[in-house]
Amino acid sequence: MDLRGRNKVTPEFNMSSMTDIVFLLLIFFMLASTLVTTNAIDILLPSASGKTENKKSVSVSIKKDLTFYIDQKRVRENVLENELIGLLSNEASPTIVLRAEKSVPIDNVVKVMDIANRNKFKVILAVKPN
Repeated sequence: MDLRGRNKVTPEFNMSSMTDIVFLLLIFFMLASTLVTTNAIDILLPSASGKTENKKSVSVSIKKDLTFYIDQKRVRENVLENELIGLLSNEASPTIVLRAEKSVPIDNVVKVMDIANRNKFKVILAVKPN
């Protein structure tokens, strides 16, 4: 008299559906990360070790032909301070990200830093990571 059951249950778990979900998520995040665009002008930055962290800030770019840009908008040098004051007047901690190409004379960089110092703006100097 055999009292054992005929149906045997195997305690195995099939991972194929879990790996399909993981690969789909991986593909989604890889595609989504390539669609992110930065709001900056293409310039050659000097190299340095460190990390630039910015929250909500205004970007001031100086190209090698000594043209000034505020967030991709070209601005004349004589109205740069007024534009920055207008953009950062209602910020709690106004911050300027300064992007200057390697070949820009230091005088032009110091002009922007002087504007920031007079108006109590924080300046972050953007560099290309090593």
